[in-house]
Amino acid sequence: MLALRDTAGPDDGSGTSPSGQDERCRPTELLEPPCGAWFGAFVPHDKSDLAEKVHAYEEKAGRKLDIVYTYHDMSAVTDTRLEGQLLTEQEQRVGEDRMLLLSWESKWWGGTKKQQPTWRQIAGGELDDTVIDVQAARIKEYGERTGKKVFLSFDLEMDTRTPASGSPEEYVRAYRHIHDRFRDLGVDNVVWTWVITGYLNHADLFERLYPGDEYVDWIGYNQYNYYLCHKTEWLSFAQTQNATHDWIRTHLSDDKPLMLSEFGSASDPDRPDRQAQWYAQVPRVLKGLDGVKAALQWNYRDPGPHCDLSVAGDASWRSLREVAADPYLNQPLE
Repeated sequence: MLALRDTAGPDDGSGTSPSGQDERCRPTELLEPPCGAWFGAFVPHDKSDLAEKVHAYEEKAGRKLDIVYTYHDMSAVTDTRLEGQLLTEQEQRVGEDRMLLLSWESKWWGGTKKQQPTWRQIAGGELDDTVIDVQAARIKEYGERTGKKVFLSFDLEMDTRTPASGSPEEYVRAYRHIHDRFRDLGVDNVVWTWVITGYLNHADLFERLYPGDEYVDWIGYNQYNYYLCHKTEWLSFAQTQNATHDWIRTHLSDDKPLMLSEFGSASDPDRPDRQAQWYAQVPRVLKGLDGVKAALQWNYRDPGPHCDLSVAGDASWRSLREVAADPYLNQPLE
């Protein structure tokens, strides 16, 4: 069995030491690693086997994940339906020695049209008693019991959800309502993470959807090399990241910590080594992205043909293991 490492070895020569004994490199109150970046992933799972699937991913990646990414809707919680329950038992197990990014969506997966929450309803407090307050209490209790914080994202990629879910202004009011409700209930262990697609043809929407600096701790964006999945040309890792990064720094925030909340690449059926070469670029490019403090690999697929974005084959896994072993991505968790 492959031994999993929590941290890397010596300084990489850039002045960034992963040593947990270096006070400069301890995470900030907002879970920002001052000397490098976190490495995380979305790992496909069911609510009942998250820990098992995370361990299997880590065996292949050769290390423990810093951040595990999970999704939830805003449905009613029952004994047999946990989609609407933040911090499930499995998530808490995984969170014992990892951080969690909880993506909370204004959806009721599999529910009727009438059951789908709208931003206007959320902003108006219609979900407070049944959803917002219940999950706020769970997060608060988790923090009081464990001393841990969680990253929380409300409606990731909301730029793709308007006008169906409401107007940008209604989204901002809904986001602020959840934030303020948590504050009023004494929940102080949430790191508020605002996640967009990053497609710059939505730039005008991003500015309208931004809740404001006082409501956002981290900004995330999701950019991929889709290739045949979206019938585009092959894009290097740098090509998927640089333009969006620079736009955010110019138009939204020049100092918020940034998160590559989803990154990944399709494979090329005509060049089996191409995905491995794509991942090999990640550490060098990442170190040049000002303020990017976390990178989460997406190990799953998107709907449609040729849309498998998971790591394809031994060569790609070897490449990703080298990425994950880079000292810059091995920072002390405490």
